[in-house]
Amino acid sequence: MTLTLIDAPSPNFDARKGPPDMIVLHYTGMQTGEGALARLRDPEAKVSSHYLVEEDGRVFALVAEERRAWHAGRSFWRGDTDINSASIGIEIVNPGHEFGYRAFPDAQIAAVIALLDDIRDRWEIEDERILGHSDVAPSRKDDPGELFPWKTLAEHGHGYWLEPPPAPGDPLGEGAEGVGVFALQAGLTRLGYDNAPTGKYDQNTTENVRAFQRHWVQSRFDGIADGVTRARLIALLRFAG
Repeated sequence: MTLTLIDAPSPNFDARKGPPDMIVLHYTGMQTGEGALARLRDPEAKVSSHYLVEEDGRVFALVAEERRAWHAGRSFWRGDTDINSASIGIEIVNPGHEFGYRAFPDAQIAAVIALLDDIRDRWEIEDERILGHSDVAPSRKDDPGELFPWKTLAEHGHGYWLEPPPAPGDPLGEGAEGVGVFALQAGLTRLGYDNAPTGKYDQNTTENVRAFQRHWVQSRFDGIADGVTRARLIALLRFAG
């Protein structure tokens, strides 16, 4: 599709530390797109994103990509705690889990894909650096959630989606201990999550597994590392290097 941007400048930005090398996708989590757009442009709200994509496919440009928009909040990925400075933020209109989470319309996802095409023509952003808000802030955020079509994005060249056979072994959940837990935590840490290996399956591990599942499994998002979850993690680590 042809990408047409609608200018809707937001005053909520500051300077980056360097060029962006990551894209973070969000849902708006508000009852209407109009309300979300107004909030992202409200100087009192102190939040913003670079773009907002409406359900009908309209794309609003709020903050120049060269500037640091305020969309990620307290977050972490591969040791970086200033995700706002490293990333381009895209808000995708959806009421979210609080107001009636629903599937993302085809027109909206087509616009997201066209926007990603456009952004990646200008910046060097690897597939492994196209993430959800819940990936970088798993203890606080669930968006864009388990209904977001990450597989469709990957089929159009943006991000990863792999479906290896399940790994053997019993599911791992909170309270478990041992080498299997240590290996799981090490894998999550290597991928990018803040999950230093301890060998004890704690709340932080549960939150990180749940975030991982919302992005790369989606058939479950309960924070229990079953064979499918562990197989996807292993495959992603091999594929992404």
